[in-house]
Amino acid sequence: MLNQHKILRVLQLISLLKKEPSKSIKFLAGILFSTERTVYRYLDLVKELGFELQKDQNNKFLIIGSDDYETVSFSNEEAAMLRDLVLSTGKENKLKDSILQKIYLQSELALHGNHILKANLGTMVTKINTAITENRRLLLKSYHSINSQIISDRLIEPICLTDNYHSICGFEVETKMNKFYNIERITEVIVLNEEQQFHKWHQLDQMDAFGFSKLNGEQFQVVLTLTLRAYILLKEAYPKIEQYIKKDKSSDAYMLEIEVNNPKPITRFILGLKDEITIIGSPAFKAYFEKMK
Repeated sequence: MLNQHKILRVLQLISLLKKEPSKSIKFLAGILFSTERTVYRYLDLVKELGFELQKDQNNKFLIIGSDDYETVSFSNEEAAMLRDLVLSTGKENKLKDSILQKIYLQSELALHGNHILKANLGTMVTKINTAITENRRLLLKSYHSINSQIISDRLIEPICLTDNYHSICGFEVETKMNKFYNIERITEVIVLNEEQQFHKWHQLDQMDAFGFSKLNGEQFQVVLTLTLRAYILLKEAYPKIEQYIKKDKSSDAYMLEIEVNNPKPITRFILGLKDEITIIGSPAFKAYFEKMK
């Protein structure tokens, strides 16, 4: 995670590189009070944020194509209003931080560190949309899989992005299976110059509240009672779960009734709060839970 000083230096670097003439690494290192190696790392981050860097024959750098940022400007009041509107879309929207980054660059509002880091997710979403529109394949570099606990590259034919741009549904070429991939677990997205070939095998299915699809899972009916504390923690961890929870009118408890496509997330949650959650009914899920304890 970048600390506050590094964030300020990256912002200063973006401001310097948007103005001609091109700057040398030595000059930038002097202005930023950093080493030349550190400046190169900052340049990599600038590229990840979606800026296009131009390097000339003298190894000097300039951000090109920045006219779009300069054709529109906002007052601090306008930028603050836009920021609040974007934030109201919910914390799961992967385009949110990319939009916020552009708003902050057009005003004097403070830029939060997590928005710099997450702006790269917006760049990934743009690339994924390009591949879908142009019927091309994607290479997901160093995908971190929770199920297999393996980090590996995945060659897929993208089908669509889910609500709030949380995941991408795609046909995995190697396994010949349709899967969902959490965008935050992708290190890099590469759009390949290869056309999609397996359209007839593409399938799309809705995910459950925990982000899992029916395509490759086993469904379980889950019925639980929760304390107020367990209800709040579950809702904060998985916001989409709220529509499946109701207040028990005869007690202080809350009741969750839901079908899940993968029992692992809710099982882990119950094990962490086993004194505040009770499984009722759900014989198949209860049997699974007993095996996992």
